[in-house]
Amino acid sequence: MSEGEQNGRRYPRNLQGVLQMAVDAGPAAEAPTSAVQPMSEERKTWLREALSEVCKGQLDEVEQIKRCLSVLRKENVGDKDENGEEMRDEDDEDERESAFEMLSELCENLDNARDLMVLGGLELCVSQYLCHVQSGLRWRAAELIASCAQNMPQLQDHLLSIGTLPKLLQLTDSDPNPTVRVKALYAVSCLVREQEAGLQAFLAHDGFSVLMRGMQSENEKLRTKSAFLLLNLLTSHPDQKEPLVSMGMVQQLVSVLRTPHSHFHEHVLGALCCLVEDFSKAVTECRIPALGLEELLRQRAKDLQGKEESQVMKVFHNSSNSLNLTKVLKVMS
Repeated sequence: MSEGEQNGRRYPRNLQGVLQMAVDAGPAAEAPTSAVQPMSEERKTWLREALSEVCKGQLDEVEQIKRCLSVLRKENVGDKDENGEEMRDEDDEDERESAFEMLSELCENLDNARDLMVLGGLELCVSQYLCHVQSGLRWRAAELIASCAQNMPQLQDHLLSIGTLPKLLQLTDSDPNPTVRVKALYAVSCLVREQEAGLQAFLAHDGFSVLMRGMQSENEKLRTKSAFLLLNLLTSHPDQKEPLVSMGMVQQLVSVLRTPHSHFHEHVLGALCCLVEDFSKAVTECRIPALGLEELLRQRAKDLQGKEESQVMKVFHNSSNSLNLTKVLKVMS
């Protein structure tokens, strides 16, 4: 049998080849009548080379991360204008944007994301690039933070410990660039959803007010993502109903629903459903005559009846998540 072959099959010397050999060998190894045979020297050699290729690949990716960080740490030595301020160097900016794009791709691998943290890449993003003058670098830094924080408690804790969340909330709330605001909110979501320490930091920095203002912005994506995160947090943390109702969230949600109909109203109505469910104080707020909520919802359903493009009736009547008009009206009556 030649190197890397079994039963006439040749396997590549990489991780996929090792795994495929193990799968193919499994049934034979489990057969009760088969005797365990010692591994041949040729097979040992192939396995060593295959594992070496796997390790080499991982080392190569670490080197790529280091090269990207070297680009991002580079001092900007561009020309200055007549006022002594640095002029925009498009080539330098393009190089840095490419470095961020490479890091985002590499850090889809959780091991690489952890390596980026160990190499100081996350601190670099937070300290230098979330506040960078170029919006293309700000949003790419936020996007990289989001990619690394997803489902990784170790990295979430680290990001929270270096003060990432308040900076992201500030970008979400007031950055002049709409893409930066959306990417920053995405990173906020990755740090607070299903993360108790993240939620406490979010509350400490008045995060719900940021979401409230996000739902009232002119940016459709920001409105949608703000409403969705509010709905998610309410669903996961019903104990937040009391402070939200006290801060006027019912009135704010109704105000949003009074705007021209949009698909993100599904999430707004869902948040309203969460507030009124098993919480009499929210129901009382919804029943305030001056709010006119019942009339608003009935009129909206009537206006949108039969309009195929809105899909609102699916939200009102058929949603599996119980985000429906009928429920709100029933609670209010």
